[in-house]
Amino acid sequence: MQVAGVDFRVNHPVLALGSTDWLPALNLRDEAAVGCDTHVAVRVQAQVQLVRVRLFSEPFDEGPGPDPSFTAVFEGPISLADGRLVIGDVMGVTRFVSLVGEAGRRRIRVAVDEPGWNAAAVDISVGARL
Repeated sequence: MQVAGVDFRVNHPVLALGSTDWLPALNLRDEAAVGCDTHVAVRVQAQVQLVRVRLFSEPFDEGPGPDPSFTAVFEGPISLADGRLVIGDVMGVTRFVSLVGEAGRRRIRVAVDEPGWNAAAVDISVGARL
């Protein structure tokens, strides 16, 4: 089931997603994405065009799901303190918040159309509570 689709104008080439808690410093180095136990940072295009972000939650059998041609750049559990997922640029200029369920750990999969600096579309899949 698709929860939301949002177009972001990002001023910084890193999109962050995760808990409503404070965003820790995540060093991407040369990676397309990196995560910790509460957040994921994803490299995207900045100031070139809108970045399309689609958020899905299980079950995926209702309507269109995540794009299977996208490349997964992060897969793993993250902890959502209050059941809400925050998506936005790391500068805090653009921010979208969605309630995805109860608080707790959930499996997250982040996939992009083109890993690295040219990512213009991001699919975020939120699994059931672990």
